[in-house]
Formats: sequence, structure tokens, C-alpha cells
Amino acid sequence: MKNPPVNPFRFGALALDESFADREQERRELVSDVRNGQDVVIFAPRRFGKSSLAWSAVQALSAEGVLVAQVDLMTTPSKERLAAALAATIFEQIASPLERVRERALAPFRGLRIQPTVTVDPQDGSFSFSFAIGQEPADVDATLERLLQLPAELGGARNRRTALVIDEFQEVVEIDARLPNLMRAVFQQQPEVAHLYLGSKRHVMERIFNDENEPFWRSAKSIELGTIEPAPFEAFIADRFEATGRTVGAAAVAEVLERTGGHPYATQELCYALWEQTPRGEETSAERLRHALGAVLRSEHAHFSLLWEEASRVQRLVLQALAREPGHPFRSEYRGRHGLPPATNVQKALAALERREIVIGEGGAYRIAEPFLAEWLNAG
Repeated sequence: MKNPPVNPFRFGALALDESFADREQERRELVSDVRNGQDVVIFAPRRFGKSSLAWSAVQALSAEGVLVAQVDLMTTPSKERLAAALAATIFEQIASPLERVRERALAPFRGLRIQPTVTVDPQDGSFSFSFAIGQEPADVDATLERLLQLPAELGGARNRRTALVIDEFQEVVEIDARLPNLMRAVFQQQPEVAHLYLGSKRHVMERIFNDENEPFWRSAKSIELGTIEPAPFEAFIADRFEATGRTVGAAAVAEVLERTGGHPYATQELCYALWEQTPRGEETSAERLRHALGAVLRSEHAHFSLLWEEASRVQRLVLQALAREPGHPFRSEYRGRHGLPPATNVQKALAALERREIVIGEGGAYRIAEPFLAEWLNAG
């Protein structure tokens, strides 16, 4: 008996290959930029697919022979952890592909100011790196600087294009306020290396790249990801259902996108649940969509409950108002309709919610970032 089809929708983890929805133009553009050695900064709220876009581009670039190292600053809260992550990705993604003998690939790391502890996993033979804490700051900086220089040197020695992808780049200022200066000093001497900076906290990323007093000012091309347009998402959803022996009607697709607004994560999440509600050989229905939405809200309940518990009283009032009516909370008529406090209190609440990426504001208008949070609040 053949294996049953696997749910074709992906959320939470990276959406790659057939699960990668649209963003074809952005992917082509990003692949071309890296191929040309162009530095790029990608702005997008969390769950908008920036990491999936970068990984999809990396897949295409790797097939062309481009060497790509990747590091996520969200997982490196100290400079020592960052150094270890850099050493590991440079070794695995750049040094090892250039050297058939893995021991020889370790040679560039023996010249570091601080020598890492290198551990070999007996199960799969993979290497991991670690740096002891408590080292002199100048030695840690020198080690980081040398690691950041390695991609250009290793790739250049073999005439291979290289790229460094740094996810959640806004965390660089949390690791060390002086780290952007060190990075920029190295990167501006690497025109042959494409640097990709991914960030989700818009206000921090804009300060890093758009403030003329910051070292990364106007140093990279900007790509800002928004929601996905209905037409390509409609085709993607219908194709994924059809490919797995199910049918989704146009009305169901339209309602899915109306509820999610083209939000990549939310759309994949709701379609995942709707697919699970639809038996093979059958078509979706309004009832199945209703059950799917209920499943999503149950799945997100713990996450949304935590957001709610951590919100202040005014923040909760603002969230409830935005769930009912996205709009302009500073306007007196809006505040009157929703029983909100004075504008100064609302402003403080919105600023805090924006920092936490719970709401998005543009031109004085605000909305809740995650579509199902609004559904959850209205259902409460």
C-alpha cells in the first residue's frame, strides 16, 4: 500500500521546495544580488517568511557552487557564543567543501587569538566549536574579527563566490553595542562577499541601516516583505490541495485569505488545519473551514494567553479595540468608540506593543500583527 500523502502546508519550520509559497520575484532578486556580491537587508515582521526566503535562495545558490555560511543572532546572546556559531558554520559550509580532508579544513581556525575547543560527535562525525567565557574582551574581539574575515579569504583563494547570512540581525546591538562597528569595519573590505541581514524588529533595523550616525548606514540594498497577494496564494493553495488528492473551492480559498490577509504564516497554518479536516478525494466545505479555524485557535491559545498575561491594562484595552477595528487609536472619536484612555497613555501602550511585534503601525494607523490573535480576542 502506498504511503498516504503528507500535509503539503508548512508553518513554524522553514517552508522550502513545494511548500515555499510565492515570493518568486523576491527569490530571483535575492539570488541575483548574492551572485553579484551585493549586500542586502531584508525587513519583515516575524512569521512573514524572511528566513524561508533566504533559505530558498541559498538552495539555489548552493546548486550554483556559491558557498553560504549562516548564523542566527537570536541563538548567540554573547560574543563567545557568536564566535562559536560563526566558526561552526564557516567550517561546515565554507572550509569543508573546499577541503576534502576535514582535518585540513580546521587549519584556518588554528590562527585565532583564542583557540576554540573542537568536539567531534561520535554518532555522525560532525564538529562543534566552543569558546571559554571570561576571556579578555580585546582577545574576543580579535577572534571575532578574524572569523568574519575568513569567508572572503577562503572563498577568494579558490575563486568561489561566498555569502554570509545573518538572521535576526537586530540582536547585534544586544550582544554588544560596539559589535556593529567591528562588523562593518570587516565587511566594507569584502566587496566579493554578499552579506544578507535579516531582521524582524523594524524600529531597530531601521535605526541600524537608516541612521547616518550608525556604521551600517546605507550599506545594503533593502527588501521589505509584506503580505502575499491573493492571486499567487490562491494558485498555490489550490495546487497543494489538488496535488494531494483533495479539492478546495474558490469560496473556501477566498475566505482563508480574507481571514489571514495574505499573512504567510497564518495562511499556511489555516490551510494546514483545513487540509487535515478534508478527507482524501473530498472537497473542503464551510463547516470544515470553521473546524479548521477552531483548531488553529486552540493551537495558538497558549501563545496568545502568554501575550495577554504580559500585557498591561491599557495594552489590553488597545488590543481589544484593534481586534474589533484596526485604525487610528490616537483619534478622539476612535478612543471614544472603544473606551480608551487619553492619547498619551495609548501612545505608550502602542510603543510597547510595537517593540514586542504584537502590533504594526504605519502613518498613524495600527493593526494587530498576527491575524489569529484578533480572532482569539474577539472570540474571548
